[in-house]
Amino acid sequence: MTLKLVRTLMLIMVFAGSVFVSDVFAHELRPAYLQITQVSAEEFNVLWRVPARGQMKLSLDVQFEGAVSQLDSAVGRLANGMYTQSWHIGSPRGLSDTTVVVKGLEQTMTDVLLRTEWLDGTEQVGRLVPENPRYTFAADASADGWLQTYFVLGVEHILLGIDHLLFVLVLLLLVSGWRSLAITISAFTLAHSVTLALSVLGVIAVPQAPVEAVIALSIVFVASEILLKRRGKSTLAVRRPWLVALGFGLLHGLGFAGALADIGVPQQAIAGSLLAFNLGVEAGQLLFIAAVAVLALLVRKLLENGGLPLARMAQFRATTTLMLVYAIGGTASWWLIDRTVALVS
Repeated sequence: MTLKLVRTLMLIMVFAGSVFVSDVFAHELRPAYLQITQVSAEEFNVLWRVPARGQMKLSLDVQFEGAVSQLDSAVGRLANGMYTQSWHIGSPRGLSDTTVVVKGLEQTMTDVLLRTEWLDGTEQVGRLVPENPRYTFAADASADGWLQTYFVLGVEHILLGIDHLLFVLVLLLLVSGWRSLAITISAFTLAHSVTLALSVLGVIAVPQAPVEAVIALSIVFVASEILLKRRGKSTLAVRRPWLVALGFGLLHGLGFAGALADIGVPQQAIAGSLLAFNLGVEAGQLLFIAAVAVLALLVRKLLENGGLPLARMAQFRATTTLMLVYAIGGTASWWLIDRTVALVS
């Protein structure tokens, strides 16, 4: 495989990736949220929140099997990227051994987080996935399973949150050396963990729209710093990348908190569910970094096996990095413009 062919293939991949990562995919594929609150022995309030964009929402419907009747019409509204409906249901036997089904979930890439608040104050957490869009309430309802549920949500949030991943990627492209990389990623982790916790605990409250715009700005900024570094300029971001990661990490933490705000956390396990979600985010982040490292190693081995001289390999690496930076920076610039316009309109 010639160097020219490899460059062409990489350019096609970068272009395809930048088109795919449009604003539709800029945010994570957020889970839908179903909350059921018991108000009497036989009556329950239902809150159903579905991810939406503009006037479009995922085509998902909640259905209860068994002797469950809907007591009133569902009232819906669209706000903050979620379509929310609420209604009341009745069941003579309560919800013990009752199955709830989310129709249409199997045709999506999202999950549904189910949280049930019982009359005695206890809570039960469940998760419905496209492969199994059904959930049966056990007779001995408990809060078991919340740890795994929120951990998986954290992993999915970071791995499907394209803007968060692109920020991590530009940090990888900016930093030189494993020690500096470890310090930079640790600073990013510390920062977003702090603001995630403060936001979930209600200490700080920031609207999501400006946060999302600044997250896009953070990617544009680091991409620009990479270009300055290539020109031999020693900026603060080049000398102290961990400071940049720390500062913007605070904002990314607020973005992570937005996901938990959409779905909520069990009141009797706020600290545990927050920890599980944060650990999931970190696990997903490490998986992404490992995948990037493995891909870079495979490309290097491919070029070495092709007999490419070291000088040409360095040239290929520089060209590939430049293409990635322009593709990422251009995509993030579009997000920044789009989110800013939406913010002021």
